[in-house]
Amino acid sequence: MKRFTPPADWQPNVLQSGAFAHLNQLFQLSHEQAWPSPAWLNQFLTAAVHSGQTAKFVANGELSDETRYYEAIIYETGQIPTREENWHDLFGALIWCLFPKTKALLNACHMADIAKHGLQSRTQHRNAITLFDECGVLVVTTDPTMIAKLQQHHWLDAFATSRPAWGVHCQAVIFGHANYEMLTAPFIGLTAKLLPVIVTDDYFNLDLMAQYQYLDSYLYQAISDSELLADNRAMSPLPLLGVPGWWEDNIDAAFYENTEYFRPKRTKSAAAQ
Repeated sequence: MKRFTPPADWQPNVLQSGAFAHLNQLFQLSHEQAWPSPAWLNQFLTAAVHSGQTAKFVANGELSDETRYYEAIIYETGQIPTREENWHDLFGALIWCLFPKTKALLNACHMADIAKHGLQSRTQHRNAITLFDECGVLVVTTDPTMIAKLQQHHWLDAFATSRPAWGVHCQAVIFGHANYEMLTAPFIGLTAKLLPVIVTDDYFNLDLMAQYQYLDSYLYQAISDSELLADNRAMSPLPLLGVPGWWEDNIDAAFYENTEYFRPKRTKSAAAQ
């Protein structure tokens, strides 16, 4: 299996693929000539954490003596530790800017789980929160059958046959910031976790920022009101390089014939064996 290695320095050319289109449209990220700083990122942040503190990105160097757990720092102070010149933390910060309500809620969920079970106990709920936070991708569509195709691993039908629907009645929206980091050096095998969102046609008439605001409010309510992230079962695999427009090779339907990447769904009998 390929070992993932992100670019060592600031290379805006790696942000040219369609997977980064939203970030480039909303933040002009690929036009930046140097690493975005925490101060630069703060101009886009409108979050408040659930303790009442206003959220703010703070360079790790300014918190060098901090010994509290990462989520506790955020919850108790509003300060979001941010490593400078670091792809992972850059994309994590941008997700805070795009999903401020949901990110603050997940932080509060972490803290509630730790208060109940202890810091060293990794519950199913906390594992699910972390997996979604790192690897989650929303598939937003007006057509529930598209979700069924993806969940049943009918990759050719979902991605190739149904290609005209992508960008019109269906879109993939990255939430997990580790996905963005790995897409700076994409490789066959790169797979995220799908969380479905069914919408009406009106959603696709919204501008991009309004779509993110809708999704942020949707996630906040869905996570607050249900068992959506009680465990990992709500999320299924999503091969990221299969998303139309995110990888140049997928314009050819033969790309989806690689069953080592686009794996068929395991049957219960196969799983048992």
